[in-house]
Amino acid sequence: METWGAAAAAALSVWLALVLGLILLPSVVGVSLGISELYMTVLVKTLEWATRRIEKGVKKQQARMLKDSASNGIIQRVDTTMEKEIASLHRADFELSDIFYFCRKGFEAIVEDEVTQRFSSEELVSWNLLTRTNINFQYISLRLTIVWVIGVLVRYCLLLPLRLTLATIGIHSMIVGTTLVGCLPNGSIKDWLSELVHLTCSRILVRALSGTIHYHNKENKPQKGGICVANHTSPIDVIILTNDGCYAMVGQTHGGLMGVIQRATVKACPHVWFERSEVKDRHLVMKRLKEHVADKNKLPILIFPEGTCINNTSVMMFKKGSFEIGGTIYPVAIKYDPQFGDAFWNSSKYNAVSYLLRLMTSWAIVCNVWYLPPMVREEGEGAVQFANRVKSAIALQGGLTELAWDGGLKRAKVKETFKEEQQKNYSKMIVGNGSSGNLSSGTEPD
Repeated sequence: METWGAAAAAALSVWLALVLGLILLPSVVGVSLGISELYMTVLVKTLEWATRRIEKGVKKQQARMLKDSASNGIIQRVDTTMEKEIASLHRADFELSDIFYFCRKGFEAIVEDEVTQRFSSEELVSWNLLTRTNINFQYISLRLTIVWVIGVLVRYCLLLPLRLTLATIGIHSMIVGTTLVGCLPNGSIKDWLSELVHLTCSRILVRALSGTIHYHNKENKPQKGGICVANHTSPIDVIILTNDGCYAMVGQTHGGLMGVIQRATVKACPHVWFERSEVKDRHLVMKRLKEHVADKNKLPILIFPEGTCINNTSVMMFKKGSFEIGGTIYPVAIKYDPQFGDAFWNSSKYNAVSYLLRLMTSWAIVCNVWYLPPMVREEGEGAVQFANRVKSAIALQGGLTELAWDGGLKRAKVKETFKEEQQKNYSKMIVGNGSSGNLSSGTEPD
């Protein structure tokens, strides 16, 4: 037993020494030894080989259908208005067959609508050797199966332990580092050390995800006293952005490990955390955010105006509150590459532990971050119009579909006003055709 214990201790010591020397120390100084680049090169070549094998294993007709299914919907829709569609069915003022139009629209919404499909994982054109994205692919060849088995062993037996080690070190370093920095008096030294701790720990956490991030247009990076707004795909969006700069976070206080991190980091950095009761008080939230923005020496605020995670294909409605604060808005577009791993968090399907396990056992997290030119609210422009203008810029840069729907529909029921709007449109169409006139001319309905 003593021999086994000594061997395990020696193996653990070697493991930690390798992690410290090859990953942690380079993270502190912000350099790379080229290990991640080599890993990504081998990974890309492996996935390209797998794609070629898949294409050889299926017929060209089937391959074409697979490519179409990744981009096209289940239903072929006709993009026409209600008035035109119903008018094409008949010429009378009202017919009982009108109900079939609303039935068809209901069936389309149940099978596939443009809102709920944004809360499911993005479809891939080709299999990336992850079981979770192998829905449309079957057995191809023995060689491809062997490569997949080797990949499972690598991801679960090598990458997962390594990533858990790095994540544990990164989180503990964040808690201890910010707590110690928080004991210092306010001043330039404390601010410098706080930024150093946040940047270093974020770099460690990015390496815990085998993250490869490409930052574009760094001259447009958010400045102090400004507001950084970005599209939201995953909780790790925060780590992706803080890996390249420090921000003041805005959010609700939590319990558990997240609460410990929040209480530690707020001692060293002017984050804006709200109690559950305060979040409901919109005026109090706005007041605290305006006070933060008014101080040009404070870090830029990081806000995700969608309010929920979207599946890396679209940008949904931006809440107007972020654009009523005032100051300069710094838009940021984030786009993940789903070929290496799915960063989207479907919180209604996976809890936090399951989601993190999926991330830790993916090949890597690869994404592009674009810093867009700063934007200010124009004279006479409303908060909603300003929010839509910023959203359009982010969607265009990130190659994302722009949707007007509220992301809150993921959990909430459709508002009655939306239903009433359709009813009013139909009523106006009937009234315009003279049906109401026939009813009011003397014949009362039964």
